[in-house]
Amino acid sequence: MNRFRLGSLAVLAGVLALLVGVLTPASAAGTTTTPYCGLVWGSLPESSAAAPAGLTVTDVRAGRHACFDRVVVDLRGPAAATGYSVRYVDAVHQEGSGTVVPLAGGAALQVVVHAPAYDAYGRATYLPPSRSEVVDVDGFRTVQQVAWAGSFEGRTTLGVGTRARLPFRTFTLLGNPGDDAVRLVIDVAHRW
Repeated sequence: MNRFRLGSLAVLAGVLALLVGVLTPASAAGTTTTPYCGLVWGSLPESSAAAPAGLTVTDVRAGRHACFDRVVVDLRGPAAATGYSVRYVDAVHQEGSGTVVPLAGGAALQVVVHAPAYDAYGRATYLPPSRSEVVDVDGFRTVQQVAWAGSFEGRTTLGVGTRARLPFRTFTLLGNPGDDAVRLVIDVAHRW
């Protein structure tokens, strides 16, 4: 009889401990939530009104990182920050014609760089290998597609299809003194 009673009490104590753990709010237990990978980005539009200062688009690249996927727009010209606008939209539209650019994924990130992909004589400084797949993003966790939406009247537009509307950040990197490289960087987090 004692064996039965001790076994029953142990089971009852286990169930009670489980219930207390489930019913106790996380804040009361002393735990706090931390941002994913320490990222504190949001999903609201980001922009810079910096003048293009003679920059032209020369390449588009992409890379994978532990906590985010990255798209980089390479520019050449006087080493100065360029203007840009990056935001989630219902649809990205082709420069000039307004035609919708089809994008893979659950959300569309429109990247507008205030620099053309052509020089002062109208010669292309960058031609994507494919308008629908500017860079290969196979195997990326967040970025599903990078599409060309054109370069018109001094600005270049890309459509970035993402898995969902996730946090992102945008910034420019200037080359070393004497280097005419400028990079516009867009990082999109893997999750909130």
